[in-house]
Amino acid sequence: QVQLVESGGGSVQAGDSLRLSCAASGSISRINTMGWYRQAPGKQRELVATVTSSRYTNYAESVKGRFTISRDSAKNTVYLQMNSLKSEDTAVYFCKAVDVSTLLGSEYLEVWGQGTPVTVSS
Repeated sequence: QVQLVESGGGSVQAGDSLRLSCAASGSISRINTMGWYRQAPGKQRELVATVTSSRYTNYAESVKGRFTISRDSAKNTVYLQMNSLKSEDTAVYFCKAVDVSTLLGSEYLEVWGQGTPVTVSS
């Protein structure tokens, strides 16, 4: 079974930086796209950034220029470097993997992590 485990969340001040990590496990042979989403209290989950296996990246307008997504395919890990954090970045951040194949022949359309909270105080 494929699992995603996020880490790196926490409480910081506005203007600070945080780096989130998400490691995928479960005899994975290939992951097409990995990404980060967030859900603030009382709001719907929204896209933050995604990166494909060919390193094509996509960002929400609200984080462009402040956040950087990257991935280490050998480690099946995706990172989110968050700089110049704002109070409106406060949310639970979720990792997602799309189109996952395993060495055992299983295929997963998408897999979600449990989320890691980020709180930014102004």
